[in-house]
Amino acid sequence: MSKYLLGIDIGTGGCKATVLDVEGNFIADGYTEYPSHHPHFGWVEQDPTDWFCAMKNSLKLASESGKFRTEDIIGLAVDASAHNAVLLDKSGAILRPTIMWQDQRSYEEAGFLKANYLDLIKDTTFSTPSPTWTLPQLMWVRKNEPEVFDRIDRLLFIDDYVRYQLTGAISTTHIQAQGSMLFDNRRMTWSEDIVRLTGLPMSVLPEIKKPTDTSGYVTAEAAALTGLKEGIPVVMGASDTSLESYSVGGLKPGDCVLKMATAGGLNVFREYGKPFLDTFIYSHVVDNLWYYGRGTVSAAQAFRWYRDTFCGKELMEERAGGPNTYQLLDKEAEAISPGADGLFFHPYMSGERAPYWDPKLRASFTGFSSMHQRGHFTRALLEGVTFSLRQCFEGMEEFGHIDRISFVGGGSKSPLWRSILANVFDRDIVKYKRDDSSLGAAMLTGVALGVFGSHQEAIQKAAVIDSVTKPNPHHVEKYRRLFPLYVEIHDDLVNTYHKYETD
Repeated sequence: MSKYLLGIDIGTGGCKATVLDVEGNFIADGYTEYPSHHPHFGWVEQDPTDWFCAMKNSLKLASESGKFRTEDIIGLAVDASAHNAVLLDKSGAILRPTIMWQDQRSYEEAGFLKANYLDLIKDTTFSTPSPTWTLPQLMWVRKNEPEVFDRIDRLLFIDDYVRYQLTGAISTTHIQAQGSMLFDNRRMTWSEDIVRLTGLPMSVLPEIKKPTDTSGYVTAEAAALTGLKEGIPVVMGASDTSLESYSVGGLKPGDCVLKMATAGGLNVFREYGKPFLDTFIYSHVVDNLWYYGRGTVSAAQAFRWYRDTFCGKELMEERAGGPNTYQLLDKEAEAISPGADGLFFHPYMSGERAPYWDPKLRASFTGFSSMHQRGHFTRALLEGVTFSLRQCFEGMEEFGHIDRISFVGGGSKSPLWRSILANVFDRDIVKYKRDDSSLGAAMLTGVALGVFGSHQEAIQKAAVIDSVTKPNPHHVEKYRRLFPLYVEIHDDLVNTYHKYETD
């Protein structure tokens, strides 16, 4: 009888389930979207009840391939994005929608923390307060929704909540805890001094486990809902970023992984953790390895918004069996020369994290005229997101020279975007055949269960290079000239953005 490993990614835009066999071969996957909600400018929320439903459907879609039986899965791991708190009352009921990592509402609380507790927070968490983090989000809830705050009995994160629905057990990983700004990176435990700033008792925080630990076992109720076998182990997993990097062999110091998903992120790996200016610092799933990350809030999210807003006709045709809309847009943009004939895009659709950490920034197309067509706008969008990530990359080579970048996420499917990245960064861009964090979660499940003898064995068996895109020297030089103009446009418009009313 064949046996299989399952990885579940509760991503920002949807849930992906990936199934491997015990030799590391890809078997099948399934994906289900769910919405984010934007009740006010800068607010981004999700309904936690959407995640488990999407997980069930993604597993069902994968099983419809006919290549495996759900009851033959011997274990699974779950991952999700960081920073996103699920607040439960004493009965386990959800108290409010989850405030997502893109949300900018807690900028005043982040400013207060910067002004009054910056040294404590940086020395303890290795990070600088911004609205992305759970700490200022909790302070916002305490101030604006006291009736909710006073009923908080448990605080979990997205993957923790899905594991809780699968197993009935409550726990988190130290990696997700690091995303809360409530965790002491030096002592590797919750920080009582910082938790005290939220006004919550320590008892609301979950037990901390390692990524390869077992969180619990699939209950009879969860088995009946999902088709999984009752009693199989559910491995802790980790953050999506960590497991995406893991899925493409990010195992050693000097590796660099660029993620182009809802957000764009750039991670460089080192053997030690310490504060680094305006940078996320997290432990990796591999012991004694850390990654330093910077990123732009709106990457593939900007492209998805662009498609959904301006390509209604093409989307209808695609849903009726026509060509893929993204591929049509890529084809139009490929016909446009690098630089989009002077058209620039700045991807600040929900404010921005690195390099500006400014919740009041707005997105913009600048420099267009009557000569510009849709292909220009598409190319400018892809280039603008890439320029933003190029800004994030500045200073990261302090950790050592980087010759190549592994490219993961939905954006890596675009040959045009891979080419733009290679030329803007002037480095080889390596695409893997599969690079999902759900794949990394399935691989990690194999290590946790002893199916694979080591992380290295999991990588050797499951991570397969698909292509390498090399820079074009002529295009490299052109982007080198355009990049300072991209930065200058931000500098010219930033004061105007700060005058906008957001009510």
